[in-house]
Amino acid sequence: MKKVVIIGAGPSGLSAAFSLLNKSKKFEVIIIEQDKCVGGISKTVNYNGNRMDLGGHRFFTKNKEVMDLWKSFLLIQDINNKDENVVDNKIFLKRRRISRIFYKNKFFDYPVTLSMKTFKNLGIKDTLICGFSYLKSYFKKLDETNLENFYINRFGKKLYEIFFRDYTTKLWGISPSEIDSSWGSQRVKGISIKAVLSDYLKKIFKVKNNNKEISLIDSFYYPKYGPGQMYDEMAKKIKELGGNILLNSRVIKINKKNNVIESLDYIKNNKINKIKNIDYLISSMPIKDLIESFNSIPNNIKKITTKLPYRDFITIGLIIDKLNIRNNTKFKTINNIIPDTWIYVQDKNVKLGRIQVFNNWSIYLLNDINKISLGLEYFCNENDDFWNMSDKELCEYAKNDLIKMKIIDNSTTIYDYHVEKVKKAYPAYFGSYNKFSFVKDYLNKIDNLYCIGRNGMHRYNNMDHSIETGIVCANNIINNIKNKDNIWNVNTDNDYHEEVLNAKKN
Repeated sequence: MKKVVIIGAGPSGLSAAFSLLNKSKKFEVIIIEQDKCVGGISKTVNYNGNRMDLGGHRFFTKNKEVMDLWKSFLLIQDINNKDENVVDNKIFLKRRRISRIFYKNKFFDYPVTLSMKTFKNLGIKDTLICGFSYLKSYFKKLDETNLENFYINRFGKKLYEIFFRDYTTKLWGISPSEIDSSWGSQRVKGISIKAVLSDYLKKIFKVKNNNKEISLIDSFYYPKYGPGQMYDEMAKKIKELGGNILLNSRVIKINKKNNVIESLDYIKNNKINKIKNIDYLISSMPIKDLIESFNSIPNNIKKITTKLPYRDFITIGLIIDKLNIRNNTKFKTINNIIPDTWIYVQDKNVKLGRIQVFNNWSIYLLNDINKISLGLEYFCNENDDFWNMSDKELCEYAKNDLIKMKIIDNSTTIYDYHVEKVKKAYPAYFGSYNKFSFVKDYLNKIDNLYCIGRNGMHRYNNMDHSIETGIVCANNIINNIKNKDNIWNVNTDNDYHEEVLNAKKN
């Protein structure tokens, strides 16, 4: 049997392992994961009976193989079965996507829609400025040498300043003018005022839109107990098929000779272990860490990867009794709380970047559905002042931000809180990223090494794209395909891979 070692038990690593074992009996598969559980950044944290999703993970894809993989582990919710009556545990809930921007204490649709509500919230003056600003950008395009110009070309300078600049600065810690425009290509795809207008008109005239972009989808699937449920089920199946998952294990050295990986060393329970005679190594670990673990590194590659940047983040979970903001939408919710899954905070006066309302992802994330569970996302750098705050200090900080925004007040009761710190959550598109192609070429020349996933490819993939890279990688190994271009080509087209959900709209 061929020995395949996979670094990382996140979505991509687990998908590669499952695909190999499910499609062939010719491979011995070993997964090395430094965390105490599987799922990576897509894991679900259970704290005192309340589950937290680190970042909010929507399950949607246009890739049939990815969708088939998901459906092999979880069933689809019966559309006639209300959330509170779902008895089956291994199930996808059908979710309505409602993400809004919170700007000047008002809600705006995300992405921005051309509706009377938007114009009313902006006011006549700003609406006119936005219109003329967009017309200027439509006829006079800027060179897309940075992310700022990328946004201005699609939305105009005024809308960019209102809805993109401050949030993006919070996310990356630097101005969008210093970020490579390819990040916009990865995340925003074909979204623009033109695309928003087209989508709006198609909705009015009930024209089917088969080419919707990521941010325009109306609904998605979500595991009953959070995304970690999917990866726990995958891990169980991988073990049943003979795979070995080594948790609490960290790779410290990778030994290669003549562009072939031969062995690696990992540490578990303070003991160094070695895996020899590796036929294939699949890595989803951060490329910076991967390169540093090699027994020999060319100086030019080392110099680039040393300066390859990442952004870390902290999620602060709060269990509270009430919100000050009312549900003034047409959407009904349990206890009539606001219907949002995500709220993007476009407010320079607070550090808070995004709010998750876990009640609206799944009521089964809460141990008491009469309470409100929030996930407050802060972007920072490992070991900066914010990162080094105690959990209690972070809870107080989050509470004060919510009070400043008038989302809660001093009378709000906080029943419980929990803090999760995530390192290297976001591979960044600045620093030495403009030389990343040299690193990619170097890695591709290592005959039996395959890089997959968000950090493994230093690409801001969504979850389904990371899973797809794992599947494609497994197919390459099974079929003895040496060329790795098809892995790197995942998520480089302009159309986002998104499944048309068969169930009726909620």
